[in-house]
Amino acid sequence: MTSRRTFIKAAIAATFVPRLSWADAGSPAYLGAARDASGDYALYGMDETAQILFRVPLPARGHAAAAHPSKPEAVAFARRPGTFAVVVNCATGSVTHRLDAPQGHHFMGHGVFVGDGNLMLAPENHYAEKKGVLGIWDRAKGYKRVGEVPSHGIGPHDIRELSDGSLVVANGGIFTHPEIGEGREKLNIADMTPSLTYLNADFSLAEQHMLAPELHQNSIRHLAVGPDDQVGFAMQWEGDAAEAVPLLGLHRRGEAVVLAEADLAEHVMMQGYAGSIAFAGDGTEVAITSPRGGRLQRFASDGTFLGAVLRADLCGLAPYGEGYLGSDGFGALLALKDDMRPLTAVPGLAWDNHLVALSARVA
Repeated sequence: MTSRRTFIKAAIAATFVPRLSWADAGSPAYLGAARDASGDYALYGMDETAQILFRVPLPARGHAAAAHPSKPEAVAFARRPGTFAVVVNCATGSVTHRLDAPQGHHFMGHGVFVGDGNLMLAPENHYAEKKGVLGIWDRAKGYKRVGEVPSHGIGPHDIRELSDGSLVVANGGIFTHPEIGEGREKLNIADMTPSLTYLNADFSLAEQHMLAPELHQNSIRHLAVGPDDQVGFAMQWEGDAAEAVPLLGLHRRGEAVVLAEADLAEHVMMQGYAGSIAFAGDGTEVAITSPRGGRLQRFASDGTFLGAVLRADLCGLAPYGEGYLGSDGFGALLALKDDMRPLTAVPGLAWDNHLVALSARVA
């Protein structure tokens, strides 16, 4: 009888345990990592008007974050080559778990929750065996790493889930080793082979696309998914700096890859580096940024060049309204499309490379 009463009391108590949602964190629309004027690092949440809602300290420089589809949780990843990530409760402002990469691995700065959010996938460099993998982390088991699957390439950097549960992976093709130099030295530039790789929901290989041989040094780094699962990918050129190559690719499964071309001067101004990518809020176009070139380039969904907006040290990018939200190294958040409009500016704040949009999944 006692055990039955205890069970009933526990069941009743459980019904009163708050089930937190993103609304309990202020319904943020964006997440971004930044360094403040004192040199401290944190993960910030912003509302749909780009006003800061919360700040959660990070132990070191952050890069990007994976946002849970319904719970106010985000996994903030260290800048590559980082061996840690932290799980942040955005409603309470606390760090609830620390994820450590297995021996011989390091994180690549990105990750994604899949399905209903029980599993989180993290691209990892398995440098001990010179291959890329996707680490599988189980939220229900306290974010325990429960396995890994191959990324089918070297240097997997970014990953996205498509509407049917399949995955797209940006295999950058670059091999690094944390114990060589400062850990970011590129060790295989001469024979790097980037790829855009699709995996089925069961993690089996679905299809894979390589660039033309003359572009094999164009590292496929960052991903965005637009209407009808069109994939955009941003690249970083590791070849001859005198060559001006396309830095944006567009693809739909079953079709050929489209490399978006701008005029020569625009390619040159990007300095071979696309830092972030996003589809516009209205889904009609896609853009890439270059903090080195101080600009945003806009393209139609068929790859036609639409124009550029100039802004020094602009990198972070996410959908906003009918256009984009951008962030720079001077603490500014900006509305971008045909022109530029400042939204928020925090003196001394330096935004890191990426903004993560939550607007489609906050509740």
